[in-house]
Amino acid sequence: MKQKDYLDELKSKSVEELNEDLVSAKKELFNLRFQNATNQLKNTARITEVRKNIAKIQTLIAEKAQ
Repeated sequence: MKQKDYLDELKSKSVEELNEDLVSAKKELFNLRFQNATNQLKNTARITEVRKNIAKIQTLIAEKAQ
């Protein structure tokens, strides 16, 4: 149910807000990858979750651009 709530929240945002979320998600992914490379990351599943969130945001941006 948590992912559905997140998706509903994203759908209610404008393209500009989605672009801001996309930038912050990409920064978070970079930081997670850096932590993983230095063996500081405890929850490696978070990388997959952030990657999927980035894909969802990009999909919504493409839909709203049409």
